[in-house]
Amino acid sequence: MTFGLALTLLNLALLTAMMLLFAVGRRLGARDLKKDPKGMRSGLGAVEAAVLALLGLLLAFTIAGAGGRFDIRRNQIVEEANAIGTAYLRLDVLPAAMQPGLREAFRSYVDTRLAVYRNVPDDIPAAKRELATMSTLQHEIWKQAVAAVPADSAPPCTALLVLPAVNAMFDIANTRTMATQIHTPLGVFAILFVLALAGALLSGYGMATATFGSWLHIICFVVVVVATIFVILDLEFPRLGWVRIETFDQTLVDLRTRMR
Repeated sequence: MTFGLALTLLNLALLTAMMLLFAVGRRLGARDLKKDPKGMRSGLGAVEAAVLALLGLLLAFTIAGAGGRFDIRRNQIVEEANAIGTAYLRLDVLPAAMQPGLREAFRSYVDTRLAVYRNVPDDIPAAKRELATMSTLQHEIWKQAVAAVPADSAPPCTALLVLPAVNAMFDIANTRTMATQIHTPLGVFAILFVLALAGALLSGYGMATATFGSWLHIICFVVVVVATIFVILDLEFPRLGWVRIETFDQTLVDLRTRMR
C-alpha cells in the first residue's frame, strides 16, 4: 500500500468517525435534554468553544509549520543545484590533467543524488543504498580535489576557489537529508485527531437542542477539518503523498544535462 493511499484511508476513517460521533453526541444530548431540559446546556458552551478554539489553533500552527517545511525543501533543491553547478564550474581552475576524473565523479554524484529521491516513494532501501554511494563519491571527490590543489601547475587561488565550493556542495546534500526527517511530532498529530473527534462529539451534543439538525453545517465542519488534516500530512511528506516536489528535481536534471 502506498503512503498516498494509506493517507487517504486514514482521513476517510477520521471523517467516518467524526460523523458517527456527531450522531452519538446528538443522541446523548437528546437523552439529557429529556432528563433536564433547563440545565442541559448549563456551562457547556464554554467547553465546546474551548475545544474548538484549541482545534483551530492547533490546525493553524501545524499547517503553517508543514507549509514552511515544504517551501524549505523546495528551496534546498535549488540551493543544491546551484552549489553543484558552482563547484563544477570551478573545476576549470584545476590542472587540465586533473579535471576529467573529477568531472566524471561529479556526473556520477548528480546521478546518485537524483536516484536517492526517485527511489524514496517506492523503494526506501534503494534510496538508502544510494545515500551510501553518495557518501563514497563525496569522499572520492574530496580526495581528488585536495590532491589537485597542491599540483605545481595549479594557480595559487585554486584552494580558495575549489575546496569551499566542494564543501558547500556536500553540506547542502547533508542538510537536505536531515530535512527529510524533520516533521511535526506524532504526539501533536495524536492530539489533533483527539481534538477533532472531541469537537465532533461536543458539537453533536450541542445541536441536540435543535429540532432538526443542519446536516449541511455538520458535513461542512467535518469535511473542512478532515481536508485540513489531509493537507497537513501531505505537506509533511511531499515525496510520499499526493503533494509532490518532484517538479523541482528538474533543476538537478537540467544541471546534469549541462554537465555532459
